[in-house]
Amino acid sequence: MSLTPFGFGSRRGHIFDPFSLDAWDPFQGFPFHTSLSFPPAAVPGEASAFAAARVDWKETPEAHVFKADLPGLRKEEVKVEVEDGRVLQISGERSREHEEKTDTWHRVERSSGKFLRRFRLPENAKVEQVKAAMENGVLTVTVPKEGVKKPDVKSIEISG
Repeated sequence: MSLTPFGFGSRRGHIFDPFSLDAWDPFQGFPFHTSLSFPPAAVPGEASAFAAARVDWKETPEAHVFKADLPGLRKEEVKVEVEDGRVLQISGERSREHEEKTDTWHRVERSSGKFLRRFRLPENAKVEQVKAAMENGVLTVTVPKEGVKKPDVKSIEISG
């Protein structure tokens, strides 16, 4: 019994199969790298997933709040900067573990390397009051917002 719906052909041979796990890269084999064809690791077996640190950005009535999962990093290994007046930059690096010649590695899944994320802040961000805190591997950056200025409304009496 096949799990592939009728009309989609074989799972591996048809690029329009929505159930296929294969990702087709039209630029495969070109001398540059695309988002689908990742460059080879500088060191064999080195994981590169850390390069794309996951960040959530939410806006509350008082502030823009960024939360980044950075497990295993200390606050000294992370930099939070505001550059060009309105660009929030979060960067850092996780070093590879020192290998002893007598060690035998069976699996390397934890990632290492540098990461860099940039976010263009909106006009209502108070960039001079940015605060950052790190707790249990989660970096929280809070960017306060300027209060919404209510327009002055003056009632005009209608004569007539």
